[in-house]
Amino acid sequence: METAEIVKVAVSAAPYSIDKPYDYLVPPELLETAVPGVRVTVPFGKGNRTSEGIVLARTQGEKEPKLKPLLSVLDREPVLDGDGVALALWLRQRYFCTLFEAVKTILPAGLWYQIREVWHLAEDMDRYTADGMAAGIRRAIPVLDALFAAGGTAELSDLEAACGPGTGAVLRALQKAGVTVCETAAKRKTGDKQRRMVELAVSAEEAASLTEKRSSPQRREAVRLLAAEGRMSAAEVCYYTGVSMAVLRGLEKAGIVAFSEEEALRLPDFSQVEPSGPIVLNEEQEAAFQSILALTKSGRPEAVLLQGVTGSGKTQVYLRLVQEILDQGRRAMVLVPEIVLTPQMMRRFAACFGDQVALLHSALRMTERYDQWKRIRRGEVRVVLGTRSAIFAPLKNVGLIVLDEEQESSYQSENPPRYHTRDVAKYLCARDRATLVLGSATPAVETAWNAEQGIYHKALLRRRYNQQALPQVLVADLKEEIRAGNPGMVGRILRRELAENLERGEQSILLLNRRGSSRYLLCGECGHVPECPRCSVALTYHSANGRLMCHYCGHSEKASDACPVCGGIMKHVGTGTQKVEEELRELFPGTEVLRMDADTADGRHEQLLDRFEKERIPILLGTQMVAKGLDFPNVTLVGVLAADLSLYVDNYRSAERTFSLLTQVVGRAGRGGSAGRAVIQTYTPENDVIQCAARQDYRGFYENEIRLRRLRRFPPFADLFTFTVSGAEEGAVLRAAAAVREELRRLFRLPELAAGAPEVLGPAPAPVMKLNNRYRYRCLLVGKNDKPTREAVSWLLKWFAGDRANRGMNLFVDCNSME
Repeated sequence: METAEIVKVAVSAAPYSIDKPYDYLVPPELLETAVPGVRVTVPFGKGNRTSEGIVLARTQGEKEPKLKPLLSVLDREPVLDGDGVALALWLRQRYFCTLFEAVKTILPAGLWYQIREVWHLAEDMDRYTADGMAAGIRRAIPVLDALFAAGGTAELSDLEAACGPGTGAVLRALQKAGVTVCETAAKRKTGDKQRRMVELAVSAEEAASLTEKRSSPQRREAVRLLAAEGRMSAAEVCYYTGVSMAVLRGLEKAGIVAFSEEEALRLPDFSQVEPSGPIVLNEEQEAAFQSILALTKSGRPEAVLLQGVTGSGKTQVYLRLVQEILDQGRRAMVLVPEIVLTPQMMRRFAACFGDQVALLHSALRMTERYDQWKRIRRGEVRVVLGTRSAIFAPLKNVGLIVLDEEQESSYQSENPPRYHTRDVAKYLCARDRATLVLGSATPAVETAWNAEQGIYHKALLRRRYNQQALPQVLVADLKEEIRAGNPGMVGRILRRELAENLERGEQSILLLNRRGSSRYLLCGECGHVPECPRCSVALTYHSANGRLMCHYCGHSEKASDACPVCGGIMKHVGTGTQKVEEELRELFPGTEVLRMDADTADGRHEQLLDRFEKERIPILLGTQMVAKGLDFPNVTLVGVLAADLSLYVDNYRSAERTFSLLTQVVGRAGRGGSAGRAVIQTYTPENDVIQCAARQDYRGFYENEIRLRRLRRFPPFADLFTFTVSGAEEGAVLRAAAAVREELRRLFRLPELAAGAPEVLGPAPAPVMKLNNRYRYRCLLVGKNDKPTREAVSWLLKWFAGDRANRGMNLFVDCNSME
């Protein structure tokens, strides 16, 4: 049999249940370009719908008649190398996603193509003929109405908007009947930006002589500038000399100048950052630095926990480690959990390493992220700084990966693949024989356990860098405030401390882990609470626009003073950041308050924090984005308005999160020359978590928490797999979740899976049972995240998708979810 070139392709249209590398034939015209790592378009499924894919490998094999050919190649050169393909395969095996989902996670969003289906009426097709040929095709008339109204050509998305779901199936039926024709086109989300360059096409002397006579002064000035500077952008020549583009084109026609195109990178500007001097470490930092440096020189993949109290100078240790890694000829990644932390961190790294640093996070414009990715891939960058997604930067020869504030839940992705950045970092360190540094004042319990067991190395920073004492912490009982008749959120003790700070001209940070004006509205007559029509949650009131909003699906409606059920008066219940801001303005008239939460920040984190620092605004009020990593020397007071908000929630990590949040925010105070104070307001001042946080006693918290985790078989003593079934009908979802539970129990009775005493629980409603008109029920598997368990879970997902009874429902799995 004849041999042919065959490629294995990860196809975007393949769901998890049938996901695998699919074989496609390489047609002769694509033999040179269809190489591993390029994106392609392929026919997929019974209807041969055009789908995007990426070539994973290429081989020679027998030319089978059933093998479909590639349609087109979308890239001039590979966008994914062998390391990227291996990483995608690892993500698929570890996180139960499709190969294409894994690839899409690794590559920047700006690189992706959008496949557009454009439908035309067949040539010379009139309405009478079309109606006759479409007879017997359901819903053909409204689709033809829309197509004729659009002039005979329309995109599938426009036709679906006009005719509803199922339009694609109707169009394909019309195509079979010869009424319509489909064309597909691939359009990239972000293109390469080019700028027009100009230079002399002849020698400087010849150009001067050609323009000396009968030339305007601007023409002569343009030639003189190009003679002096060489190649420049056309825009710069026009700006500096006052000539127009028409004049430059005239010079081109005369053969004096030549135009060319050059890639223009769209990058954040850090040119104004002053270079820093040498980094000076104190004795404790130097000891930690030397112990980690020894690990980087061992030639083995290593992990180390750098645990330091807030303000101990972990960032300076990171900077010195990065310097040493670069001196070794290797490269480094430094990750932070929140976008709000990147500007301060970027300034410090840019001051040390200049343009060798690339910044990657989701608040950058898509074009900026794409251009940074190109710089990293070309090897122009030696240090990558960013948030969670920066872990997939195509950095080669990595010697060091740092996860700052490694305990944060934002390091786990909420979308498939639901990866944890720490796990991906471990994979990369094992691949490149690099060192992983996990930095935190309050490490995750699992991380601390691994350090205690010797799985991770450990380095400690017990004192603040400036030798200042940790803030003095006052615990204020909110029950006393209620007894004293104080209905507000700013208690007597906190009010007194704020007043003292204002008198001294010092700044304060207040934390409330809730945005909006009030938690909800409540009818005082019948008890009615307005709920989201799509989700099983109460709507949050926002006084800025007088609207009720759902923070899950985005639903918004105008708030009413009258109850829609009984006509009674609606009361405001609970407190949000907007309400606290109003209360502060009443307590301290004329004092500026800067509010920072998801409503006010919205990509403006850097501007808000710059204002707080440069204008010395007295009070910064915010949600948890103000709790971590910020370093303002003039902040001497921190207030936690309601420490209990995150403590009594349905999640085994609630104590850990609350302790971490309180410790982190208290550590924002007293980082300059003045002593710091903190006030923690709580309804349960005797709670061990609150007391340990007030004492900054991580050891005491850890010992209490690890005992509870061992008793309850929570991580690190077992892994928790959460199986979530979602669908439009509650009864069907509950039945499907019960079937998942029974199948899990059957699977984990098998001898090869029963060794770790696995336990199956549920089904039970998700914390938010209804989300965007879909009901959600969960089952829980308590077991071990090893290869046999992952294979069993993968089989279960495919079994669920293949069962006709589960049509219209979805099942997804999280391991040790941070939700």
